Order: sequence, then C-alpha cells, then structure tokens
Amino acid sequence: MPGPFVTPVHGDHDLPTHVDVVVIGGGIIGCSAALELADRGLRVALCEKGGIGHEQSSRNWGWVRLSRRDPREIPLMIEALRIWPTLAERTGRDLGYTRAGIAFACADGASYAQHERWLENLRDHQIDAHMISAQTFADMNPGGRMQVKGALFSRIDGRAEPQKAAPAIAEGARDRGVHILTECAVRGIETAAGAVSGVVTERGPIACSQVVLAGGAWAGLFARNTGLTLPQLKVVNSVLRTKSLEGGPEHAIWSEGFSIRKRQDGGYTVADGFRNVVEIVPDSFRFLRPFLPALRTQRKSLKLRLSGRFYDEARIPNRWKLDEASPFEYCRVLDPKPSFAMQDEALANLRRAFPVFEKAEIAQRWAGAIDVTPDAVPVISKVERIPGFHIAAGFSGHGFGIGPGAGRLVADLVTNATPVVDPTPFRLSRFSDGSRVEIMSGY
Repeated sequence: MPGPFVTPVHGDHDLPTHVDVVVIGGGIIGCSAALELADRGLRVALCEKGGIGHEQSSRNWGWVRLSRRDPREIPLMIEALRIWPTLAERTGRDLGYTRAGIAFACADGASYAQHERWLENLRDHQIDAHMISAQTFADMNPGGRMQVKGALFSRIDGRAEPQKAAPAIAEGARDRGVHILTECAVRGIETAAGAVSGVVTERGPIACSQVVLAGGAWAGLFARNTGLTLPQLKVVNSVLRTKSLEGGPEHAIWSEGFSIRKRQDGGYTVADGFRNVVEIVPDSFRFLRPFLPALRTQRKSLKLRLSGRFYDEARIPNRWKLDEASPFEYCRVLDPKPSFAMQDEALANLRRAFPVFEKAEIAQRWAGAIDVTPDAVPVISKVERIPGFHIAAGFSGHGFGIGPGAGRLVADLVTNATPVVDPTPFRLSRFSDGSRVEIMSGY
C-alpha cells in the first residue's frame, strides 16, 4: 500500500444487519470512539472505506502532546493523557507509547516570551511543563549545536507509533464485539421521522439509531451529501523516517527548521517544523470567507500549490444517491505526494543542529492530508438537525494525541452521559451561529 507500513487489520466478512451505533472512519478517532462505545455495552460497527489507520492516523508525527495546544483543547488533551498509558493493557497490544518529553525550541526572545505566555493556560492544572534555559537545553542535548534562547519543555508529553496505534485500538474494540468492516464505504445515512435509522454501505444497509462521522479529510464531503456544511480544507504535511540511528535525542524536539521524534525501531521521524502545503482546490473558494483569518495569521507557514488535485476534486460530485457508488469507493487511500524539497531541507537543518544525523539514512518518505477547520479546533458535536447523527472531525493536525480523549467525549455525547469535558467549544454550530472565528495566535 502507499504511505507508511501500517499493522494490518483484516476486516470482518459478514455485514451486521442491526447495531446501536455505526462509526464511519477507521482512523484513531473512529477506533477510539468504537472502543469507548463498546465498553459501555453498545453494539457497534466500524466502517472504513480503505484500511484501518491508512490515512493521516498513520502518517502523522506520532506526538502525544499537551504543549502548545489551543486552550480550548487543553481539558480534553489532559483526559487523553490519562487514557494513553492504559491502552496497551486495555487492548492487549503494543501502541509504542512512552512519555519521553517534548521540547519546543525558542530561537529568540520573542519566541521565548510567546511560549512563556502559553504556559499561563496551565496555571489551573498540575502539569509538569516549564521554560528551560539555553544551557539546560544544551545539557539535555549533548552533541547538539542549536543556538536557542531556551525552550518550553513538557515531561508529560510523549510519543506513540502511528502505524500501530489505530490498528491496536481497532483490534481491542473487535475483542469487545465491534464489527470491523474494511473496504466498506458508507454511502450515506437513512432517516425515519427525521432521525437516524441506519446507513447504506457499499455492501448493503445496516440499521442503527446513532451514527458517528469520523471520516477525517473526507468528512466534509460526506456531510455535504446530507445537506450539512462542515467547513474543512486539507493541508499536506511531508514526513520522512530514518533507519535506526544511535546517539540522537530521546525526547522529541520542535523548531522552525525541523521536528523530530525517536521511533520505537530506533530511527527518527523527521518533518519541517513550520511549513505545510495547501492545495488550491474548489473548496478553497467555497470556504474562503471562514478561512480568511487563518490564512492571514498563518500565511508564512503555508505554501499554496495549484496542481492536478484541483481538477481531481472538481470532478468529485457533491451529491449522490445511496444506490449508486459514492466518491469514497473510488479513492480507498488518500495518498498525497510529499514535498521532497521540504523533507530534504528539514533533514539538512537537523544535520546542522545534530551532526550525529549526518549518518542517518532515509528509510521512507510520505505525506498526509490533514483536515483543518477555520479555527484549527475540531468538531466533536451532535448534529441538531438530524437526531442521532454526530461528527468528530477537523482535528487540524492535533488528532493523534487527543484521539483517545476525543473518543471518550464522542461516547458521552452518543450515550447522553455527562461529558468528560465541556463540549461547547467543539460544537458544529459555531460556524453558522454568528460566532467569531478565534485562532490561537502564533501557533
């Protein structure tokens, strides 16, 4: 398959006729939601158009971080940090999770002050995150040559293996009776008296009273076919991994020139720490207005690219009938082309900062499509217009680490339990009720 090598998950052969909840999307959000729902005794079917974790859930950096999050995400990420250490025992499988810390390097005094201000968001929480001096940073990174003013360092942050995590959670859910259906695209939802009554998949119908849309970069298109507007665009991030290398940092490091984290296999995941590619597509114009504030504040980190992707997406229908093939059946895995130039520049910056990486050999390159919202905060929300329909999408590059917490909040919303955190900041209606688009400055 394209992209990184993901732990294979074999889908069930038989399609269930009736369940309580259908989860659409086999990334870490959908798998986490399925696991949480099953633990509450619900019958669940997890439907994935391709393979479990084959898109952005296996292509991200593998960071499990609280640091530098939007303040609206902090309570949910704290919950996720409680869940991550339990997942290996809970699923009976290795996710590669460890707390090794993450350092956000500050190149100058302005960056140092910005990170120091962010720490004010943790004032009411007992979190081991603090600013460190340039000398302390150097002591933590022997052999390094980075010239920094200091860094934000969080010991509670860590890493896991994206190619293992979603599959492990999916298999843990299957152990609890969840139907895992791969290469089984959901074409749409069916309603009775205005409420969810089932879904139609490419393999047939499944009756249910609740649906969770966790379709990542495809969620907006699916929502559009139901008559809903989910403002969502895709940002492409390019990543490479090295072969095993001795002598590099144990903790992850972010800087504007590169970002790295050690992998379980002894290699490193390397990416540009600052820049991403934004493909110009028809949705770029459809959602230009809600995304203008983000484009203004993040323009230095975004590289706009016009390519054949514009015409590819222009040919995708916005509406289709449930008895005909959906767009999801024509693209099983979204596999964007990586920017070799960005990858090579990030690796060159890393080698200047840490000469030990001169010996690093590139093992693989890939890119992933990050689904983003106008305020870079996810939608985790009931859909008021369609009782029984829920959306969990738009995680804006923050989904891997927060995934287990998001799955728990989704389960709360589906079961009408007391939410683990206040879901108001994640409501879908914030994009249509006149609320101002708020973007966390500088990140």
